[in-house]
Amino acid sequence: MDFKGSDTIPGPRAEDQLPHTAQSAAKIVIVGGFGVGKTTMVGSVSEITPLTTEETMTQAGIGVDDNFGSASKTATTVAMDFGRISITDQLVLYLFGTPGQQRFWFLWNGLFEGALGAVVLVDTRRLEVSFDVMGRLEERGVPFVVAVNSFPDAPRYNLEELRTALDLTPDIPIMECDVRRRASSRDVLMTLMRFLHSLAMTGSLT
Repeated sequence: MDFKGSDTIPGPRAEDQLPHTAQSAAKIVIVGGFGVGKTTMVGSVSEITPLTTEETMTQAGIGVDDNFGSASKTATTVAMDFGRISITDQLVLYLFGTPGQQRFWFLWNGLFEGALGAVVLVDTRRLEVSFDVMGRLEERGVPFVVAVNSFPDAPRYNLEELRTALDLTPDIPIMECDVRRRASSRDVLMTLMRFLHSLAMTGSLT
């Protein structure tokens, strides 16, 4: 097909083009239960306009989805969120946010393919959801760090109490964050990259 005039397919916007210095890229998945902040994290830290697959929530989800603590949410991710951030001039991270509602978890397997590591976002109001999330990562052999998203009405615990409650081994990093803030989200990703580097240095990263 010959595209001419107004039918010409435009190239990528200048702000969406990869830095010319980029030499390597890594796929990172951001996982967690419904309403924990995955879409917000991708949106706050991405250097490009993020791709989202949010759809309006309807009455059909009542009795099917566990929306505890997220009653004000009007939309939900049904496939994935996608963003990109340059960690250094040479290293680019591609960020994939997973859907949180359990009826969409079958999509996770495809999103985990080729992932170097993961961020598990935790809401202290619903810690029990995190066990299934971390279990799926462990089954796939995807290393992860845990980031506790700070909700104003959520109970607060010190990180060692949370480590015990989540049954985390001492080597898995756990930190608090506010995914609305770009700097906080970037710090989480940097912690993940340092963790992955330490695994690579000890031969634990396959």
